[in-house]
Amino acid sequence: MEYTYNLKTDDLIYEPNIADLLTEDQLQSIGNQIVQDFDADLQSRTVWEKKMEASMKLALQVTETKNFPWPNASNIKFPLVTIAALQYHARAYPTLINGDTPVKCRVIGEDTDGEKTKRAERIETHMSYQILEEDEAWESEMDKALITQPIIGCAFKKSMFDPIRGKNISENILAKDLVVNYWTKTLETAPRITHVLFYSKNDIYERVVRGLWKDVGVERPTQSGSLGENRTLNAASIKAQGLTPPQPNDHSTPYEILEQHRYFDFDGDGYEEPYIIYVRRDTRKVARIVARYFEGSIQRNDKGVILCITPEHCFTKYPFIPSPDGGFYDLGFGVLLGPLNESINTLINQLVDAGTMSVTAGGFLSRGIKVRGGNYSFTPLEWKHVDSTGDDLKKGIMPLPVREPSQVLFTLLSLLINYGERTGGAVDILVGQSPGQNTPAETSRTVAEEGKKVFNGIFKRTYRSLKNEFRKLYRLNQLHITENMTFISEATDRGVILVKDYEGDSSDVRPSADPSITSDALRLQQALAMQA
Repeated sequence: MEYTYNLKTDDLIYEPNIADLLTEDQLQSIGNQIVQDFDADLQSRTVWEKKMEASMKLALQVTETKNFPWPNASNIKFPLVTIAALQYHARAYPTLINGDTPVKCRVIGEDTDGEKTKRAERIETHMSYQILEEDEAWESEMDKALITQPIIGCAFKKSMFDPIRGKNISENILAKDLVVNYWTKTLETAPRITHVLFYSKNDIYERVVRGLWKDVGVERPTQSGSLGENRTLNAASIKAQGLTPPQPNDHSTPYEILEQHRYFDFDGDGYEEPYIIYVRRDTRKVARIVARYFEGSIQRNDKGVILCITPEHCFTKYPFIPSPDGGFYDLGFGVLLGPLNESINTLINQLVDAGTMSVTAGGFLSRGIKVRGGNYSFTPLEWKHVDSTGDDLKKGIMPLPVREPSQVLFTLLSLLINYGERTGGAVDILVGQSPGQNTPAETSRTVAEEGKKVFNGIFKRTYRSLKNEFRKLYRLNQLHITENMTFISEATDRGVILVKDYEGDSSDVRPSADPSITSDALRLQQALAMQA
């Protein structure tokens, strides 16, 4: 059933919870639509989730029982994806996050009185303090994002002001918990984005008593809406960790909340405005509706008719390798190396199985051999009594004809591993192994530096995303810092940030890291060149 809401757009900007202005029937209709749209978006990426499940199994070295060619046969997982992901993470983390001031604010134009430089220094110090000290989890969340990014192909960060803790936070969002519409090309133009949240009873209670949410009930989550327990990627995580989830009616089971960033026409003018809607998934009860735009975000014509509204964005995508087909989900080592890794696993297991058969294979015994009953497997230095002569044994025993492990398969295995390591950038010289005693030092250094250039493009994409995250944090400071503040950080004993410092454009803010410098040797050479 379609409802006409007839609410004024300007009145909704600073409304703490638009849901308080709606009837129960209207809220139930909205809740139904939110869950239906989410289920449709989730269904549209079923194939992608299956691919990511396989990628995570390879990266996490998930072992499974294999019953071919015999029960409990060899099932070795070669760590090709794991090594490639760890190598990228080991280079990206210290390259992008280094020093006490990871945030840089540039000075544009003339600065005759030095005020622009002082403002830039205050912003650098304050924002670096915020992400390294005030938000204690920021660095660990960034660490998690950089290890997820090369496996899945993309990682997500969510930057927001937490009204309960009273500060800005940026948390890592797993790709399985961020569901976008099928037609999405970028996060900025997505018709809807749903972040799946898991809240405890206390989390919901605190938001209700603070007046942020409507009461959505405290009855335990139902089987059909509990944590998406049947989702493919959740199943992969359970297998990797070796854990078994409790029953949905367990007292500690969290509630599944859908935080959907979407467009909705509350004023009935035919143009949908951007909002954030929180819905409890199993009961479809709406907890909160809040605008994600401000007065300055609205463009109108001379008659006051709304032309467009620029929404506020809180999600940042960290891509690895863009998909050539223009799809939203980027490519990671799980997709690029997955088929190669599976082939390597197959060859290794075939070689091990062949070796097992070669060592332990039995044979055929003719009926003419007179042997006593019992166990006829041998231990070292053991002799067994039989009632047959040596010639009879020679004639009556036929070993099973089994081949030794194939040299051709071993050569093919070496070829696949070699090209897999080249694709993943995990060749010997780049993982710390010596290239040889007679290799000149300059040659080794040049080869290593050229090999690291494979990652330069990825580092620059990650740098660009980090810059977008910092600008979202800058925007949050614009909105929530209302008076001059003092703070204490490692970079300065005591600092002061002014409200007017954040009145400028966020384009001034960027990471202090240089994505073109991927090693300590390059950083040292640059420092020596500047001193010369």
